[in-house]
Amino acid sequence: MMQYNTHSLAPNPPPPPLLSNNLALDHLGVPRPWPGGGFSLSAKSLGSFTTAGCMEQLLVHCANAVEANDATLAQQILWVLNNIAPPDGDSNQRLASAFLRALIARASKTGSCTILAAAINIAHAEASTTSLHAFSAVELAGFIDLTPWHRFGYSAANAAILEAVEGYPIVHIVDISTTHCMQIPTLIDALANRPEGPPIVRLTIPHLNTTSAPPPMLDMSYEELGSRLVNFARSRNVAMEFRPIPSNPSDAFDSLIEQLRIQRLISEGEALVVNCHMMLHYIPDETAAAASNIGISQEVLSLRSLFIKALRSLEPTLVTVVDEDADFTAYDVVERLRSAFNYLWIPFDAVDTFLAKGSEQRRWYEAGICWKIENVIAYEGLQRVERLERKGRWLQRMRGAGFRGVRFGEEAIGEVKGMLDEHAAGWGMKREEEDLVLTWKGHNVVFATAWVPS
Repeated sequence: MMQYNTHSLAPNPPPPPLLSNNLALDHLGVPRPWPGGGFSLSAKSLGSFTTAGCMEQLLVHCANAVEANDATLAQQILWVLNNIAPPDGDSNQRLASAFLRALIARASKTGSCTILAAAINIAHAEASTTSLHAFSAVELAGFIDLTPWHRFGYSAANAAILEAVEGYPIVHIVDISTTHCMQIPTLIDALANRPEGPPIVRLTIPHLNTTSAPPPMLDMSYEELGSRLVNFARSRNVAMEFRPIPSNPSDAFDSLIEQLRIQRLISEGEALVVNCHMMLHYIPDETAAAASNIGISQEVLSLRSLFIKALRSLEPTLVTVVDEDADFTAYDVVERLRSAFNYLWIPFDAVDTFLAKGSEQRRWYEAGICWKIENVIAYEGLQRVERLERKGRWLQRMRGAGFRGVRFGEEAIGEVKGMLDEHAAGWGMKREEEDLVLTWKGHNVVFATAWVPS
């Protein structure tokens, strides 16, 4: 049986009454069955709840109780979860702990179950999911190298880009990415070694509002980032221009698209490559718009599709789309909880293979996952920006806008396999039609796709 720390609850009021006959008390003191049947709330049986399936069910029951404003039931479930899911436990426990804190945050933001603040261990509640580390450029580069989560997309996309821009004297790269151009140095290295010589590189990025940008955070200005990239390119004998354009996913990068359209009118002999790396799902989707504005036009309801169509109008040489293969778009918070729980176990499970317990990098890594979980669970409307969609939905959008998929060649396959050899045995890769998919223990994690105008 799992041992748990009962004295950690000392600063709080005692847990609500527990009945040995598997009943819970409602607000009137009338016994009723514990939801789901078969669960016992006695301390002796807490160890039986420590499987991922049971913890998921408890979280679902807790979410339902919070949504129903049933403070008594929610408090009982929280007491159990607080004992079986310490924030420093195994991967399943840390996963459940993150969802537990997100549910408490949801209750505080929605004004439901205000008593929950007293139901949870103070140290547990104070473990903020938003205390994100601001990386230096060197730290971020090293941090990304720890896992294939981003490197998979880098390797696949860079190989496709190199093939697409072969022979072009000027290559304009538009990097719409969450990782602050960390993909670009490797691409510059490859372009510098082209048989026909390096091209002139123009690099354009959206200049995001740092207060609303998703993690990871970079502890430097865009000007300093650009200066470093230009100097790095110069050291490889590559002439590069760097241009940040104020733009945000909230308006489907409207300013960026307009600037690209103007630039496209005056450029000749230039390959235009749009590299979309885990950023497009921050463009508001239909449910975000509908939740904020009742009766708005269908045109506004399809910002993601409008963005893809705007890209197509630019006649790009290549568009790469890399993102996480999950669906966090459900209107119902319980459905989102189930989807997120059954996807975000992967980073918690994988981190045990490459970062020591208690290490600083591990805290940084898991803080980013907790930020995502809190955003999925605790927020609604346009504040809920973590709205992942499955690969199939993006394929529909791209094809509907007039793109056709490009099959990744053997060189790309080799690059990805070589990269995966540097990581734990649980990581793998599979091909699905033209696309590549990163897997962890056989489960889809990240997809990589490449597109050209039809």
